[in-house]
This record gives sequence, structure tokens and C-alpha cells, in this order.
Amino acid sequence: MIIDGKKEAAILREEIKNEIANLKKKTNKVPGLTVILIGEFAPSQIYVRNKEKNSKEVGINSNVIKYPSDVSEEEVLNKIEELNKDKNISGILVQLPLPDQINKEKVINAIDPLKDVDGFNPVNVGNLASGYKAIVPCTPLGCLLLIKKVEKNLSGKHAVIIGRSNLNGKPMAQLLLKENCTVTIVHSKTKNLQNECLKADILVAAVGVPNLVKKDWVKNDAVVIDVGINKVDNKIIGDVNFEEIKDKVRAVTPVPGGVGPMTIACLLSNTLECFKAR
Repeated sequence: MIIDGKKEAAILREEIKNEIANLKKKTNKVPGLTVILIGEFAPSQIYVRNKEKNSKEVGINSNVIKYPSDVSEEEVLNKIEELNKDKNISGILVQLPLPDQINKEKVINAIDPLKDVDGFNPVNVGNLASGYKAIVPCTPLGCLLLIKKVEKNLSGKHAVIIGRSNLNGKPMAQLLLKENCTVTIVHSKTKNLQNECLKADILVAAVGVPNLVKKDWVKNDAVVIDVGINKVDNKIIGDVNFEEIKDKVRAVTPVPGGVGPMTIACLLSNTLECFKAR
């Protein structure tokens, strides 16, 4: 089974669109999302354009604030404080990566946790780790939704996550623990990486190494989620050798067309949740 992220994202966007339309009838208000984009980094520009387009399609008021790459940290932090106080803004997102003169940690900490649609603020990170209600980072949330399209009950499954980043690996582990999985996180210092992956009922690859996961790394009945986005010979490929494993495993996401569309759909979902919470 090839998991169609585009199809699942379209279904989720339609659900969000309908809910926003109903809320607008009741309250005459809609969610507002503001994205701060700094510099001319091409992938960020493309990603932000897609976010803006998808936001407007579901009925979210979307606004992009653009700064040159030499903008001061103080100016960005002041703008975040202004957006925190704006009652019409449900969600705030600062597009990463940031230029060297701006401290990522300071920026993430400055965003009101109740408007933190990326789920990166330490308050949301701590709530997720503690099992409390939290805004969950969009990519791991999208991964979980795709996994549950294949296997609704994950209790007792052995999940292996390749990668320990704050953006995906760690929150992914917390989400799967909440589903009663046994979770192993592996990384560049792990010994016998292949052997660990072979134990996985669910394998999430998010390490940024092209075609790392091969046919002899996965069980026949594994569900494989490929978060990797790597450019090789002008082609976008994942961390999983898709052609090698697609006929062996139970289910796998393609790259592109797997996790990517779900990440943006989950951003819209998080924006809606922030709006409802306020």
C-alpha cells in the first residue's frame, strides 16, 4: 500500500473548511494566521506561498510579513509581541531557518504558546511530553494521522524513529508513546542501526540521509513513514529507498506526495484549534 498524502491532506482540508464555515455562521469570525518570512531562501518562499494558498482556500485569514535577511532581532521580537496582543490573530509562525543574527530560541520563546501553531514553544513541548493537551508540531502530527489511516490501534506496536530532532524525532516519540507504542529512537551514534530498524512495526525516517533505509532494513509487515526531503541530481527523494521497499512492506509514504502535504494541512488544523481555544 502506498499512502497517498495528497489525498489524505485534501480530506483534512475539506473538514477544516467546513468547520470554519460553520464557526463563521455562529460567530462571524474566522481564524487568522500570520507568517513571518525573513530573507530570500527559496525553499522557505515556496513553502510559505503554499501555506498562504492553502490557508485562504479553507477560509483562514492569512497574512505574510516579509523582512530582508539583515533585519534586526529586536524588530522581529517586537513584531511577535504586537501579534501576540492582536485578537484577530489566532496563529503565529516564524518560518525557519533564520539568519545568523537572530536567535531561534528567543524567537520561539517569544511566541504566545496559545498562538504557537508550529508547536515549538517550550510550553507546548513540555505539555506534549507530559501527556497534557498541547499544540503538536505539524510534521509529526501529519505522520501520526497517516499511520492511523493504515493501523487504527497502535497499542503494543514497536515504533522506531530514525532521528532525534526537536522538530520531528522527539515529538514523534511522544505522540507514539501516547498511542501505547514501545518507542525506540535511533540516530547517528546508534550501533547496529539496521538491526534496530528490523524490529520496527512502524518506522519513521527523519534524518536527512538519501535512501538510507533499504529493503533489508524493514520487516515485511512494517508501516514506513518517510519524512526525509533530499535533493539528489535535481530530484527530490526521501530517506527511504522507495523503489526497493514498496513491494515488501505493508505501507509506505512516497517522497514527494506523502508527509509534505499533511504537514501543511496540520498547520491549518492547528490554526483552527488555536482559534477555537481562544
